Amino acid sequence: MKKVQMPPFLLQLFLLSLLSSKAATSSPRTQAEALIAWKSSFYFNYSPSPLDSWSLANLNNLCNWTAIICHRNTKTVSEIHLSNLQITATLTHFNFTPFLNLTHFNLSQNSFIGPIPSELGHCTDLTNLSLASNFLSGELPQSLSNLNSIFWLDFSDNEFTGPILPSVISNWSQVVYMNLQRNSFSGNIPPELGQLTTLNSLSLDSNDFGGELPSQIGNLNLLFTLNVSRNHLTGVIPRSIGNFTQIVSLDLSNNNLTGVIPPDSISSLRWTLEIFNVSHNHLSGEIPSEFSNVDTLTIYDFSYNKLTGPIPTCGIFRKAPADAFVGNYGMRRDAKGTTACDSSGDNSNIVLVSILPFVLGVGVGSPIVGFFVLLVLRKRYKLRPQEIKTSQNFENFESMILQEEVKFTFGEVVKAVDDFHEKYCIGIGGFGRVYKAELESGQVVAVKRLNTEDSNDIPAINLRSFDNEIQTLINIRHRNIIKLYGFCSRRGCIFLLYEYFERGSLGKSLYGVEGVTELGWATRVKILKGLAHALSYLHNDCTPPIVHRDVTVNNVLLDQDFEPRLSDFGTARLVSANSSNWTHIVGSFGYMAPGNVTLKLVHFRFILISAS
Repeated sequence: MKKVQMPPFLLQLFLLSLLSSKAATSSPRTQAEALIAWKSSFYFNYSPSPLDSWSLANLNNLCNWTAIICHRNTKTVSEIHLSNLQITATLTHFNFTPFLNLTHFNLSQNSFIGPIPSELGHCTDLTNLSLASNFLSGELPQSLSNLNSIFWLDFSDNEFTGPILPSVISNWSQVVYMNLQRNSFSGNIPPELGQLTTLNSLSLDSNDFGGELPSQIGNLNLLFTLNVSRNHLTGVIPRSIGNFTQIVSLDLSNNNLTGVIPPDSISSLRWTLEIFNVSHNHLSGEIPSEFSNVDTLTIYDFSYNKLTGPIPTCGIFRKAPADAFVGNYGMRRDAKGTTACDSSGDNSNIVLVSILPFVLGVGVGSPIVGFFVLLVLRKRYKLRPQEIKTSQNFENFESMILQEEVKFTFGEVVKAVDDFHEKYCIGIGGFGRVYKAELESGQVVAVKRLNTEDSNDIPAINLRSFDNEIQTLINIRHRNIIKLYGFCSRRGCIFLLYEYFERGSLGKSLYGVEGVTELGWATRVKILKGLAHALSYLHNDCTPPIVHRDVTVNNVLLDQDFEPRLSDFGTARLVSANSSNWTHIVGSFGYMAPGNVTLKLVHFRFILISAS
């Protein structure tokens, strides 16, 4: 057989085409030019632009650009983090072609508009994709089916429409977290969701889904939380929910579900279920007696259905809230009351082990994280009462609490920041502004200023109760919790005085606006270990337990040695012996624990940070 030899010039052209194709997809310069071109279409709601480093003058310094993380070996972009930069733009102006090796793409909490371009589906190495809290619209493109490495997917709080096509999601075999809540998705919930057996968290609430909840949903036996509330679901609750052996929060409320609550399924959930909400449906029959034995259940709502029979008073229902059964006109108070109930003590122990299967499934470093969570549970610290200096004048609604060890006055702090001039402001958050105060002694203090008149989160604040809570927080002593020097209420504002850390937050070190700090695995494990110690101390060693409720990368500060300090207790709550939960939701987008908050669900945020 005669061998056919390619002419030399054709061979050269072929090799040249390969090189140019490779350059188009991996050249740092090509990527930098594409990012600059995309930035030119951005509109920022404030100035100066947080992306000043994205410039032609800085073309050869791509890996030090704001919000950009590069692959260590190739020096090409592997992660883009543009969350919460108040950008107004579209995805259609972004050239995805040079970024086919992208692994993380985060545009959350901005004002991106328009559809998801099909080109996004060509980034087949994506593991983390967050487009949450924007104004994106249209249907999900078929090309997203190519994202077979996707691990974390968040499209919540947008304006997406249309059905969730089975052909789009069926290849997402590695997805652990999927959040599609608060959109306008319609059609039936596809049974093919049951094939995504690695899912730990699934949120489909506040959409326009109809039809029945597919029985295949029961195949997701690793689910930690399932929320399908506020849709138009019909039919019965599938008995397959009994396969949710890890479930903590199950919310089926505000639908059109009928039939009875399957009692055999409830029996299977008795070891993990903490939140159960089936309110505002058309369910009938009696509340299964099996619920009384679900010792972990702390929040439940059966209201506004067509349930009948006696209102349960045994087991967990001994202290049922008054509104848990309202709107069921066929239910009655049993004349026997609680006398027919077996006398058994309340089980109020908080068991962290039940979330370990979820922790162990979130990534490469997760077994180490799980080890440290177990390790810190073995230690117990005692709260040491500290003497404090208190000066209160409640007639004028002013008060001050300072640690005995504090050697400065509040007047010195006010002087150091020139009566809180803007030039000393180093941060703005949902609970106020933070100022850097350099005192005459050389000590540096961080001052958080909260305006009680403007904040929606502190309505009609009772200063006496607030003082009591601050006094408790002042007593905290732990190496991984920021030191609170004291507080002062003055002229309608509350001022919290903290120790100051020059390095800033963990979020800044991961992907902050001043460039990425290289965090090796040893450093990351050190940070997670310290954070686990802090949470264990608050939840297990303080009496009553203190629940932070907003554990995010921005609320973890780092000292010069990368030792973490948990900060920002603006949303903290003291959990009394008779109440381990509350019903209003607080926290940062992206880190908000699903459903109502209990101690175990607060650890959900620790898991989110681990995944970061």
